[in-house]
This record gives sequence, structure tokens and C-alpha cells, in this order.
Amino acid sequence: MAAGLARLLLLLGLSARGPAPAGAAKMKVVEEPNTFGVNNPFLPQASRLQAKRDPSPVSGPAHLFRLSGKCFSLVESTYKYEFCPFHNVTQHEQTFRWNAYSGILGIWHEWEIANNTFTGMWMRDGDACRSRSRQSKVELACGKSNRLAHVSEPSTCIYALMFETPLVCHPHALLVYPTLPEALQRRWDQVEQDLADELITPQGHEKLLRTLFEDAGYLKTPEENEPTQLEGGPDSLGFETLENCRKAHKELSKEIKRLKGLLTQHGIPYRRPTETSNLEHLGHKTPRAKPPEQLRGDPGLRGSL
Repeated sequence: MAAGLARLLLLLGLSARGPAPAGAAKMKVVEEPNTFGVNNPFLPQASRLQAKRDPSPVSGPAHLFRLSGKCFSLVESTYKYEFCPFHNVTQHEQTFRWNAYSGILGIWHEWEIANNTFTGMWMRDGDACRSRSRQSKVELACGKSNRLAHVSEPSTCIYALMFETPLVCHPHALLVYPTLPEALQRRWDQVEQDLADELITPQGHEKLLRTLFEDAGYLKTPEENEPTQLEGGPDSLGFETLENCRKAHKELSKEIKRLKGLLTQHGIPYRRPTETSNLEHLGHKTPRAKPPEQLRGDPGLRGSL
């Protein structure tokens, strides 16, 4: 009886004390995987990785088709690069900056061909970079495993990637002729014969082969290769058609609206730019009543590029 009463008093005493202090228990820390800027709340990945178009159809050596649907990544310095064969190349800045960059460096476009060999994969129409689109060339090299081995930026907004794979170790793995259907192989045979018989010039030979590769789907026609954005340079400050101008204005207005929304959402003040005319947006200033000597020179934007 006495023992039972003692136990009851002990339980009542513990209940009166309440729960143990938070510091008395050992805290369990769960370490979340670090996603850096990829899941930045200020710039959601879904809103940043907006492709301008769909990738070109899968083409080239059939034994490389198995790479379609797979992606290979490489971290260089503070950037993570991801190469998805026959799809795209992306870049993600691995920092905690609020506006860490995450974007597309190119969408699968066409092969580069030289001397009857597939020498590289061109990814074009990536995110805007100044007045042009980012683009990447991927070279394929023999390796023990499929991996993205190296990434560099030899010139502004143009990237060079090296992808290693055992699929190209055979000396004939990247030859163009064997991948063609019989009809195109016969056309190629005839082109070579005409060159040997001096019925066509070397320049004509090169042009006929390019047309053949275009028909095979390995290269794009000149019309298909027209950039979706203005290429850089002093002569690129205009639009060929009014429709292109309207399209570019619509895209820029949409981007400005999105950026303003982000600034407003996070309470970041911004100042409206001074209103300018449409001609001034294109780099042409309206003449004003000033002394003649002040109107000399090029009024465009070329000097600021």
C-alpha cells in the first residue's frame, strides 16, 4: 500500500513540473540538400527556363540515340552545367545571391559536319545575352563512361562543351556516309563522280553536299538558321520587318512586367525610366534646335556597344 502511494506521489510531482525544458533535450538537426540558386524564390526556375522553341528531331548516328532523354552535369567553379543530348544545355549558378542565374545555353539545333564526319552538336537559341542568343557547341570524344568532361566560354555567350562517351571510340563511329539512307548515299556517290569528272567545281561539290545533309536532317537550311534574336554588331540595331519589331517589343514588355512584379512583391523600390520615343529606342535621336557643331557624329548607339 505504502509503495503504491509513493509511486502515485512521484507521478503527481512529475506532472506538476510540466514538460522538460527545450534545452534539456538533444536537438536533432536535419540537413536539407543545398539547392543554391536553382530553387531561388525570387526567380522561380519554371519562369526562368522558358525555351524559345522545341529541340530539333533526333538525328545522326543511330547508336547515339540512346543518349536522348538522359542528362549529364558538371560543376565548374560556381556554376553547374547540364547537357541533355538532343535536347538542351543549361547553366545554374551555385551561389546564394538573390538573383542567381539559371538559364538555357542552347537548344538542340543541328550537327557540324566536316570531312564526312560529325564533328560537333550545335545548341542554339538559348537565353538572351545582350543583343544575341546564347549558343553552345558540344564536341564528342572517346571516354570510358558517359560524362560531361569540360565547359568553357571561349567568347561571350558562346560556350564549348566536351562530352566523353564510349559510343564514339570506334574509328567509324562518327562517319556521316553510313548513316544515310541508300537514296542519299547514291546522290553522294554521283556528286563525288561529277567532281572527279570535273563536271562540278569544288565549290559546287561543297554546296551539293550541304544540300544533301540538309535533306538528311543533319543541317538546317539558311532560312532555318536565321537567329530568333538580333545578332551583335554595329549593323544589328534595326528590324527587317515591322512584325519582327512588334514581336520583340511584346517580348520585352512582358519581361519588364515580370521584373516589376518581382520588385513589387519583395518591396524593392525602383524608378521609372525617362520616357523616350520609339525612334530613340532604336538608337535614332530626334534632332533638336542646337548649334550645328553639336549635331555632328553618329547619333546612334554604336559607340556604347
